[in-house]
Amino acid sequence: MRRILVAGNWKMNASSADTKALLNGLLDAGNLSCDVAVFPPFPYLTQAVSELNGSAIRVGAQNCSDQRSGAFTGEVSTEMLADCGAELVIIGHSERRALYGETDEVVLSKTRLAIDAGLVAVVCVGETLEERKAGREETVVAAQLTLLLSELTDADWKNVVVAYEPVWAIGTGETASPEQAQAIHAYIRTLLAERSANIAEETRILYGGSVKSANAADLFSQTDIDGGLVGGASLDAAEFIGICRA
Repeated sequence: MRRILVAGNWKMNASSADTKALLNGLLDAGNLSCDVAVFPPFPYLTQAVSELNGSAIRVGAQNCSDQRSGAFTGEVSTEMLADCGAELVIIGHSERRALYGETDEVVLSKTRLAIDAGLVAVVCVGETLEERKAGREETVVAAQLTLLLSELTDADWKNVVVAYEPVWAIGTGETASPEQAQAIHAYIRTLLAERSANIAEETRILYGGSVKSANAADLFSQTDIDGGLVGGASLDAAEFIGICRA
């Protein structure tokens, strides 16, 4: 059985005080019946690792370099992230693709480096509003997964989580209906099954797009939705806990 994963992507928000308050709020909630991960900005990674030491909550990074090391000013390698205590890393988020021009080739490179460093790669896919209106959501998602499916090994896939994020529902308050979300998640699982039945059965596929405590239960009850990649709501400890409890 795939265990639900609720992952909080803080994006470029928080301070050291905010980090402490948020994490203390999560710790005060006690045991939660799902896997939980938080993804603070780079400067607060080690603080989060320290604050959460001994708990079941895992810490991840929001991005990584597509290079192993070298003269790449401002970049952070997967080895550095692992050395800081991170266990996961988000790769190919729609904001990285749209704002910073990350291609599917870059996503593949980052994913390989993350796995090599012992990290779980949370790889994001999803369509824009224009692409959905044109009925191209399946085509777009399939293209974004093509290199991963052809180039990663079966062993690699044990360290990959797929996050489906309809770009039109991120930070807009709009949310795909549970039925819409399930349909594309089921399609993604079909693509994985064409590669390997085991990969399809074992890989967690998260939904990301204005997930809230009010809609989480309906989303997570869908057959092929294995949790959520949560943005804004992860900055409110009570709301994030509500999503986890859903």
